[in-house]
Parts: sequence; C-alpha cells; structure tokens
Amino acid sequence: MESTRALATEAVHAGRDDLARQGLHAPPIDLSTTYPSYDSRGEAARIDAFATTGAEPDGPPVYGRLGNPTVARFETALARLEGTESAVAFASGMAALSAVLLVRASLGLRHVVAVRPLYGCSDHLLTAGLLGSEVTWTDPAGIADALRPDTGLVMVESPANPTLAEVDLRAVAHACGSVPLLSDNTFATPVLQRPAALGARLVLHSATKYLGGHGDVMAGVVACDEEFAGRLRQVRFATGGVLHPLAGYLLLRGLSTLPVRVRAASANAAELVRRLSADPRVTRVHYPRIGGAMIAFETAGDPHEVIAAVRLITPAVSLGSVDTLIQHPASISHRIVDADDRRGAGVGDRLLRMSVGLEDVDDLWADLDQALGECPTSGTGSRAGGHGALAPADAAPAATALPRW
Repeated sequence: MESTRALATEAVHAGRDDLARQGLHAPPIDLSTTYPSYDSRGEAARIDAFATTGAEPDGPPVYGRLGNPTVARFETALARLEGTESAVAFASGMAALSAVLLVRASLGLRHVVAVRPLYGCSDHLLTAGLLGSEVTWTDPAGIADALRPDTGLVMVESPANPTLAEVDLRAVAHACGSVPLLSDNTFATPVLQRPAALGARLVLHSATKYLGGHGDVMAGVVACDEEFAGRLRQVRFATGGVLHPLAGYLLLRGLSTLPVRVRAASANAAELVRRLSADPRVTRVHYPRIGGAMIAFETAGDPHEVIAAVRLITPAVSLGSVDTLIQHPASISHRIVDADDRRGAGVGDRLLRMSVGLEDVDDLWADLDQALGECPTSGTGSRAGGHGALAPADAAPAATALPRW
C-alpha cells in the first residue's frame, strides 16, 4: 500500500514499527516449527479460515508451514517498499514463480503469455510445461493478440535478464486487460522501479539477489494484493516452499541498506558503462534507461578468456551482492534455454553479464582492463545500441536518478 514515508525511511523501519514498544531494537528470530495451544476449538476455526481465504491466522502462530513471525516482518517490509497490500515469501525465486503458476492453474487458467528474455530457469519452467502450463512467447506489442480465454498470466522482466531490455510496463499492463501482469523486478528493485504503481498485479523478486544483498541467503517473494496473497499462502502451505526464519531475518536486515547499496552500485555501473562504451575491445554495451547496477556487454574477442582472466571480480552466477560478479549467460544462466530461442532474445555467444558491486570503481576498471587484455578490437570502436542498450558512448549517465518514495 502507498506510504507517505520516503523509500529510505521505509527500508529502515518497515516491519520493525512495533519493536520499540516491546523494548526491542533488533527484530527477534523465531525458530519454532510448532506452537502450543490449549484451545483446540479456536485453533480449528483459525485453520478453517485459512483454508477458505488464505488469510494469515489471527492470534499466535500455529505451525511453521502456515507462517512465521520473523518471515512476516520481511513480507510486511517488502510490501511497503513495493507499494502493495501484501507480500508472500518463499524458499527461492523459482518457488515463488511456481506458486503463482499453480494458483492460476487451480482456476483452469494454464496459459501464459510471456516476453523474452526472462531469467533462464523461468524460461525453462514455462517452456517445458513442468507445472502443466502452456506458454505463448511474444513481443510487448503482441501481448493483446496472444491472450486467450484460458490465459491466466502475462509475464515480463524489465530490465530483463541478461540483456537489460526494458518494456513499458504501463502499456503492457493496459494490453493485459483483466489478465494479471507479473513483472519480475529483481534487477530494478523498488529503489528504481515500482511495477505495481504502473499496473502490474504481481511483482516477483529473487530475494537472493539485491534484497538480501550479501550473497548469503536464498529466497523469493511475490508482492501483490491481499486476495492473491491468500491463494499464494495456501499453495505455500500445501507444497512446503516456505522461507526459513533465519533467511527472513537476513532479508529484513538487507532491506535496511537496500537504497544505499543500489545507489552506490549504480553509480559504479554507470561509470563502467562510460568506460566500456569507449573501449574498442567491446562491441556493444547494454544498460537500462532507468539505471541500476547490472551491465551487459559484448566482446570483440573470446568472452571466455575474459572470464578466465578476472582477479578482483568474481566469475560466478547470481547477482546483487556487495561484490562484483561476472558470468557468461549462454554458458550458465541461460544455457537451459534452446540455443535458437536464446539468440533470438538477444543472448548472444559473446555477451557477458556483470553485477557491479561496491568496490572502488578504479579497481574494478583495472581488473576489467587487464582481463580484456589483448582482446581484438572491433575496428570501429564500441557500438552500443539495441533495446535496453546505451546509445552513443557519451550517453552514459554520470549517476542514476532515483525517485523519492
């Protein structure tokens, strides 16, 4: 739900508003799997209510699969940051997406309209039909024509993984009509973009990434209205994809520094984009118009040699940590996507994806420079362009403009 407090304030205080009244400063970690109750009639009524609506049971907790107080604090905080009524946390981002698909399938709405590129495992889950779904891939302009009576979901990712392509979320939401739009907001975070304010009913995060922010917790979360949240809780209870309380605690702690981390990493990324765009060893640089800490670039030479040569930057999958990571999507994160589909979505064999961290930008550039080494030049200098990419080299922003929410 919309808050009158600035995003930085919400990041620090949301989910913790009751602590001072309890004489606490840090939020407690509740590790209980079950909770005693001497009122079995009352407990039965609360479970009946949950089975009907999926609403969180009133009163003390019942069982860890129904909910956990520490996790609930994180859910409250993330909903406030995304401007939604509720949020439901899961053991991973893929568990969160699976729950959304199961909710729609339970209503007989198994058809999904999706725009590539998506995260490789999201693409695979839809394409393989592992949960009984059927997908129609289209571009943003074709969404309305792709809708069917049994369409239960439209899914986009903006900026997209790994090309950083962006879509007009407001226009896409309009094209969806009454079909829920799910926007994967993992790359942007609520610091740069709030999809719910642009018409998305569901906002998905791999909370493993920027929300946690330190590479030490795995989680997923869906921010949405309370009606959909109730259905998600029922699926979570039945399938068991619950978030561990310690992970919930780490995520709540991670949110408190989210705006500061995203701003600082985005400033580093913008400067690296400026330097990469002027480097003749790089043929193309992709960087979203909204800014952020993710960069994708294509090399004139062998990208595998760059991966092998970095020393300060860590060659690893994932993203959103305080340290800088680099990987080759065609080999790892999007390897599971059919090669033709992958290339058709702009994920070429020379594309590298970099998650920029909080190190000194000159140290990061020194490592990239030596890793690019004697890589052949393009002959005409860096060419930046394409959907979601930078235009001329001097168009790189000096810093990311951030809204005040």
